[in-house]
Amino acid sequence: LFFSFVADRAGDSGEMGEMTFSIDNIPAIVRVLVVFVCLIAAIKKNVSLGNTFILGAALTGLFFGLGPGEMFLSAVGSVRMPKTLSLAVIVTLILVLSSSMEAGGNMERLVENFRGLVANPRLNLVTFPALIGLLPMPGGAIFSAPMVKELGSRSGLRPDQLSFINYWYRHIWEYWWPLYPGVLLAVTLADIDLWLLVLIMWPLTVVAFSVGSLSIRGSDLKGAAATRDTSRAAGPFIKELVPILMVILVGLGLGMILSVLFPGLDTAKETGLICALVMSIVYVWVRGSMKYEAIKKILLSPHILNIFYMVIAILIFKGMLEDSRAVSAISAEFTALSVPLVLIVVVLPFIVGGISGITIAFVGTAFPILIPLIQTMGEGAFMPAYIALALVSGFVGVLLSPVHLCLLLSNQYFGAVLGRVYRHLFFPCGVLLVTGLVYFFLLHRLAG
Repeated sequence: LFFSFVADRAGDSGEMGEMTFSIDNIPAIVRVLVVFVCLIAAIKKNVSLGNTFILGAALTGLFFGLGPGEMFLSAVGSVRMPKTLSLAVIVTLILVLSSSMEAGGNMERLVENFRGLVANPRLNLVTFPALIGLLPMPGGAIFSAPMVKELGSRSGLRPDQLSFINYWYRHIWEYWWPLYPGVLLAVTLADIDLWLLVLIMWPLTVVAFSVGSLSIRGSDLKGAAATRDTSRAAGPFIKELVPILMVILVGLGLGMILSVLFPGLDTAKETGLICALVMSIVYVWVRGSMKYEAIKKILLSPHILNIFYMVIAILIFKGMLEDSRAVSAISAEFTALSVPLVLIVVVLPFIVGGISGITIAFVGTAFPILIPLIQTMGEGAFMPAYIALALVSGFVGVLLSPVHLCLLLSNQYFGAVLGRVYRHLFFPCGVLLVTGLVYFFLLHRLAG
């Protein structure tokens, strides 16, 4: 492809030989597929996601005829957008909050203060991983594993069942919980309201909770029954939830107020969420009496800086796809081939999610292609329905991914065999995918 590109440019300069082959003659679908394969290969080779998406942006610009100056202007234009910067700040602050709560012992106290509040063994087993799942921590399943093991040791549950419970319920919120970067990135790329997506997607958590419980038979849990401790009050438990509740409630309320006071401010809701996150972080620092060195270590964490860079890189990739007119060309080709849009929306995120095992990777890779495609194929009015379907499909791929860090850590902790855990995963993941499709057609019909 590179030499074809050079030959084409030489031909334009009058140095054409007997035969030239222009890169423009290659279908846009094939060119984007090459970019797509390069992104997946880079992810598989453990290249950082930030560098991966910068590579994708450069290849897109090259394959679609943009010069170095045009690519630079596209990148600068993407970074300068207020929504780009606000999203990068929000995702960074969420990780700062998560790291601060972990360093300050908030998550440990949250789980400890829940003990004795509920006697139901099934609820006790699933609550610990679900609580940890409220914060987007890499490999977070390992934090809830000791509590699941403690309760599960008094039951007849096998290691593969315990690993499944710990892994599955750790991820029941990720379809809509506004602290997850993948959700925030999706609404930013699609330019839809965050709280509209929350309203649409929360039933998926109910489905995930219900279908996951089918793998836990009541007869296995008789020995795991907990005793309700009447001396334990709910107050300390709720107190540990304050940082999370502060982000959601204050962020939502302040965002609405700013939208009313400053109707011309495009980032009013994002500003409200940023303020709420800062308040919550300061609350955790002050309450935990965190020292300057500990705070500095959190703020300068390479992981947090890499996430900031990754968000910027994803949005540069999105801008390059738009400025190079790659998506409009793909749309025309898909229309000519009569490929069903729904099929593309299901397959593309699922494949990337399964290969990467990372939610933000399938959102960042597939959504910049899907969203303009949906718009140019005349389905822009149904964007929330398509985004819901793409999130469900991609996340099912993430849950089934053999490289998902939470799955690997959970299996290692419980000594579970991957194949046995997959036996528990296939059915609920299939139910989620079918539910996502049915839900999509329902939303599409209602919006029509």
